[in-house]
Amino acid sequence: MAIYLTKESKVLVQGMTGAEGMKHTRRMLAAGTDVVGGVNPRKAGRTVDFDNRTVPVFGSVREGIERTGADVTVVFVPPAFAEAAVVEAADAGVGLAVVITEGIPVHDSVALTAHARAKGTRVIGPNCPGLITPGQSNAGIIPPDITKPGRIGLVSKSGTLTYQLMYELRDIGFSTCVGIGGDPVVGTSHIDCLAAFEDDPDTELIVLIGEIGGDAEERAAAHIRAHVTKPVVAYIAGFTAPEGRTMGHAGAIVSGSSGTARAKKEALESVGVRVGSTPTETARHVLQALDVPGGAAPDGAARDGARA
Repeated sequence: MAIYLTKESKVLVQGMTGAEGMKHTRRMLAAGTDVVGGVNPRKAGRTVDFDNRTVPVFGSVREGIERTGADVTVVFVPPAFAEAAVVEAADAGVGLAVVITEGIPVHDSVALTAHARAKGTRVIGPNCPGLITPGQSNAGIIPPDITKPGRIGLVSKSGTLTYQLMYELRDIGFSTCVGIGGDPVVGTSHIDCLAAFEDDPDTELIVLIGEIGGDAEERAAAHIRAHVTKPVVAYIAGFTAPEGRTMGHAGAIVSGSSGTARAKKEALESVGVRVGSTPTETARHVLQALDVPGGAAPDGAARDGARA
């Protein structure tokens, strides 16, 4: 099982003919993703060869859906055009829009996420690495070869930490890994993913990666207390960040005690979540919770990351 993305998902790539779109479409195809088309109004009717797959380019998302039955779009368009791209996809009836683009103005993110929600389209991102169901499908830029299918569900604000935990826990593997993005406004929250993983019969444990700024992790803790029965392990990036500074993601702003790593850690621990002080310690908590002999990270795992 998986959440949001499976081997049956048919994927369009908005911006496929650009440099980033081309590079990551090739990687998605290599991971087994069923990429059925690209979207570029100026190049409609052309095809693009990717190794052993020829992918058509459509003039609109609606045309792509009508011709292929696509239900997922991955957005690689420049920031100025991202809102229009997601609105087009939502209006065409796509079920899942994965917005990789970073640097989207906040007011555009508010508009695109609200419009998508009203149309019944789930947005992952913006400014995210996407999501991967190992062995089935990969929508975005997550490296597909650092883990395998397994029983852990992962939801993360941070792309880099997503990759590290995937690697450290590669011997157990993952049901689905979702990078929700670290901007102040995102379409899918920790809570959304926690609920989906709770309902997934093949996810035995959930890893939650957060970071300083905002109150998303505190709200996730309240949801865990009320609704989650599966074990949850967490890591919060930003313990050494100075107060009042913007660190990394646009959403990572700390003011006083609000949004600090310590406050988030305390909120999660108060509902029974094990919180690691480093990514590798977090991986050890996972192994212990799953009763893996030794309770230590696999041989050759990445060394402890510095506290972000």
